[in-house]
Amino acid sequence: MQQEHIQTEVADFIRKNFIFSDTKKLNNDESLLGSGVVDSTGILELIAFLEGKFQVKFADSDLVAENFDSVNKIVSFVSRKTTGAAA
Repeated sequence: MQQEHIQTEVADFIRKNFIFSDTKKLNNDESLLGSGVVDSTGILELIAFLEGKFQVKFADSDLVAENFDSVNKIVSFVSRKTTGAAA
């Protein structure tokens, strides 16, 4: 799956579900947790979205902040998971 497609889908989901200001920009390298865009409950929502949208399953060991802390980290992680699933 192309990373650009994943990035668009993830960024759109975050904008629609977590950013409630028209003036707030989403930087793909910005820490979603550190900036307060997403909290621990939001991470669970994000995981459910990713599993449904990209047909991936996450192991307990995958559920660490480093994999979900920015749009780019999420894209990289989902890309690895979808590539691994196709292999």
